[in-house]
Amino acid sequence: MTAMTTTAPAAVSLDKRISPVTTVRNILTLTWRGLVQIRHNPMELLDLSIQPIMFVLLFAYVFGPPMAGSVEAYLPIVIPGIIAQNALFATMSTGFGLNVDITKGVFDRFRSLPIARTSPLAGRILADTVKQAWSMFVLLGMGILIGFRIETNAFAVMAAFFLLLAFALLVSWASVFIGLSVREPEKVQIFGFTIIFPLSFLSTAFIKLSPGTPDWLAFVMRNNPVTQLVEATRGLLLGGPVAAHATIALAWGAAMAALFIPLSIWQFRRRV
Repeated sequence: MTAMTTTAPAAVSLDKRISPVTTVRNILTLTWRGLVQIRHNPMELLDLSIQPIMFVLLFAYVFGPPMAGSVEAYLPIVIPGIIAQNALFATMSTGFGLNVDITKGVFDRFRSLPIARTSPLAGRILADTVKQAWSMFVLLGMGILIGFRIETNAFAVMAAFFLLLAFALLVSWASVFIGLSVREPEKVQIFGFTIIFPLSFLSTAFIKLSPGTPDWLAFVMRNNPVTQLVEATRGLLLGGPVAAHATIALAWGAAMAALFIPLSIWQFRRRV
């Protein structure tokens, strides 16, 4: 009797056998998976809703009177700033979620399915973008409840949302790369806070430039991409210059995406 041996077929990239239409369908399906998870994990929805409300209330009522004289005077400064900051912090959840899926073997199961190999990555990013939109809506709604007033129109508000989401989507590729590079999910948050905290607080998100600001600090604040994003958002919600600030902010985001998209795809194929 002759022993028979079998050789496992070499792994091939599924993307070569899948049409663009099917790839888009795969991405949308996995985007929906990311959103449906909220139903099974209500704490995530609370995190997306309660945390923004707490930020608005704390910044408005704790910092408002000493920094602007009153809560009402501080709201036009802090609401656009806190929405922009929240959009940046939310990008870290993308890298965190990707790292959790990879370390728990979820991507190994995806790899055995006849789907585009990059669709889990794209699906995660799109799902988190939708979650960010919800969080922005909660922030703006809470601001309106405590006295913030929009001085433009509905089209400008929509433009502000699209600008924030576009910037967050571009910057999220840095989070994606970090999430694919580190071994523990907690390290994603460490990297995120190390980068985002200085960017947020060395900007005009929570305080305007004043004549007494040191020259070096004023230079950093003026040239900070978060400042450009915040000022464009203020212009869209309250009136004021928008085009130059939005262009610079998106240019910063595009530069980060141009750097981290190829690095993320390379790391994704290397690790998954």
